[in-house]
Amino acid sequence: MFVDYAKIFIKAGNGGAGAVAFRREKFVPKGGPAGGNGGNGGNVIFVANQNLSTLLDFKYKKKYVAGKGEIGGSSLKDGKSGADIFIEVPCGTIIKNEETDEIIGDFDVHGKRIVIAKGGRGGKGNAYFANATNQTPRYSQMGTPGEEFFVILELKLIADVGLVGFPNAGKSTLISVISAARPKIADYPFTTLQPNLGIVNYKEYKSIVVADIPGIIEDAHLGKGLGLQFLRHIERTKILLVIVSADTEEIGEQFETLNNELKQYSKELAKKKKIYAISKSDVVEEETIKKIGKLKIKGYKNKLLIFSSVSGFGIKNLLDYLWQELSE
Repeated sequence: MFVDYAKIFIKAGNGGAGAVAFRREKFVPKGGPAGGNGGNGGNVIFVANQNLSTLLDFKYKKKYVAGKGEIGGSSLKDGKSGADIFIEVPCGTIIKNEETDEIIGDFDVHGKRIVIAKGGRGGKGNAYFANATNQTPRYSQMGTPGEEFFVILELKLIADVGLVGFPNAGKSTLISVISAARPKIADYPFTTLQPNLGIVNYKEYKSIVVADIPGIIEDAHLGKGLGLQFLRHIERTKILLVIVSADTEEIGEQFETLNNELKQYSKELAKKKKIYAISKSDVVEEETIKKIGKLKIKGYKNKLLIFSSVSGFGIKNLLDYLWQELSE
């Protein structure tokens, strides 16, 4: 099951209290202060793991607590620090403070570690407070509490190319043809209910990672359809491949609608490099394809790519063009 959003509670360990103790040695009836310091609380540390692909585990466990620091001991013995807790997340995960919406962690590289919640500091024992005017202090310091708050985890797939289009534009068929990914494909809207990631082997020792998200519909940025909740997955892509089916009326208007939805969702997403393509060339007449080939897209000076995932027409040209743009 693919899960790309979760809310969990994290708490770092509290620091241990310092001890109040005195030396109790033979022939030393009134020994000096000997209370040790408390141990520090454990941290909450998140780690990026490229072998994970979903936030599913966080649907079942929603509370993570690090170890407490132990109290100080006698004979100047410091308390043991609390154990850190390590939480693994998929590469591409960002962590936000739920209250402030601030991004406090971006796990874009395998093995990356970030302390998200810091443990409390251990308190000082009474030996720390001894001085010339107060040689036998009978007090110590309490440990400070560890940080605790709710965090939001969002997974954003990391890919070279993000596929954008309306439902039934042929995105899933394309990714199934050019990669080993096997998404569900059928002739009705919203067949794709979750993002799919495919690795395309391009020539020798070269590859392109492609992300396919559920189809966007008009006003997706307002929460309509399924596109809104998955648009985050193409925020990290280098290039957007915007696809419209050849049997669509008013192809130019559909491209404009898709661009508008991207812009409304995120200005950064709207600024990404885009390649415009027409799919399903096999379902229309050759004369129609010629007319489509002359179509001009507002603000786009490059050639409109035309392909068919079923017949294979234009697929090699499409991959060559994608590789060329990625190389630049």
